[in-house]
Amino acid sequence: MRKLNIRCLAVLLIIILSLFLGTGCQLLPDIDILPTPTPTPTTPSPLPTPINPEYTPPPLENNAPALPSIAEVVAKVKPSVVAINTEVITYDIFNRPRTQEGAGSGWIIDETGLIVTNNHVVEGAESVTVTLADDRTFPAETILTDSLTDLAIVKINASNLPAARIGDSSKLRVGDWVVAIGNPLGLGISAKEGIISRIGVSIDVSSGQTLYDLIETSAAINPGNSGGPLVNMAGEVIGITSAKLAAIGVEGLGYAISSNTARPVIEELVQKGYVIRPWLGVVLQDVNEMLRLRYDLAVDNGAFVIQVAPGSPADKAGLAVGDVIVGFAGKELANVQDLLQAIHSSQIGEEVEMTFWRGDTENTIYATLIESPPP
Repeated sequence: MRKLNIRCLAVLLIIILSLFLGTGCQLLPDIDILPTPTPTPTTPSPLPTPINPEYTPPPLENNAPALPSIAEVVAKVKPSVVAINTEVITYDIFNRPRTQEGAGSGWIIDETGLIVTNNHVVEGAESVTVTLADDRTFPAETILTDSLTDLAIVKINASNLPAARIGDSSKLRVGDWVVAIGNPLGLGISAKEGIISRIGVSIDVSSGQTLYDLIETSAAINPGNSGGPLVNMAGEVIGITSAKLAAIGVEGLGYAISSNTARPVIEELVQKGYVIRPWLGVVLQDVNEMLRLRYDLAVDNGAFVIQVAPGSPADKAGLAVGDVIVGFAGKELANVQDLLQAIHSSQIGEEVEMTFWRGDTENTIYATLIESPPP
């Protein structure tokens, strides 16, 4: 009887345990067991066709030339660079005089005290002083200028000065290293390096004035640099810093008058006091809408004559005030600058054909150019 009870108790325990385990399995979340997909067989991509199984890259080269020593160039040229300070008398709205100071640069071209700079540095100045690299200061004794090329010569009473050498600007290449040395912002002589960006550039610097055969450089040009030298890596002056173009969103572009353009102008300024050029003898203005309406002009372009010098080639040829010159030596003219460039490209003593409008009639005349009179 006792054994029977033990067996019953064991059976009962098994039943209870089975029920308990079954309930626990129902508490687990249902999980769907997906069948493992059978991989689909793929066709392998063909291998790329080689160009040359025996090719090997070229060997590494280490023949690049060393960068030039700008410090040596500056040390060679800096003693020849000068600071130029000017005083200009201006007048306020009440006509009261005021003294306005300016600063520029220059360089010694001759040991006897000849300094090259820009015309716009010294133009209209009441006084001009030159400060040398050794801090000596001299007043300008003589100032000779050529506004057309924006060049000037300043003579000081000094001797045995360290003159700079002049290089051949025709040998410049885009990418050549150059150094601009000058007196930016009147803070003293300093140097800025750059390269030749373009050559043979022409830019309009003011109304009716265009500078030709300029050197464009990436060297920083700032107010006060004007008139200073632009030098090559041999320490030779290959340009005279003259202008800078700047606009919002545009990196400043610096320009220098090429040495080959400046050299004959400098020579004539020193030898004669002014530059002799072919001369027609007229004062001109660009044809614009206001002139066209006021004088009922038959053309909307060309050079309008506002003055004719008595006895000049223009006077002898028959030009008169109010005429509009539209052709010169076989070239069509759009404005005054075109005519000036054509005149300066001609020869003294040359007879040139000119086409002009007088009222509603187109005319042709001939004029013989002569030497420009002294300024």
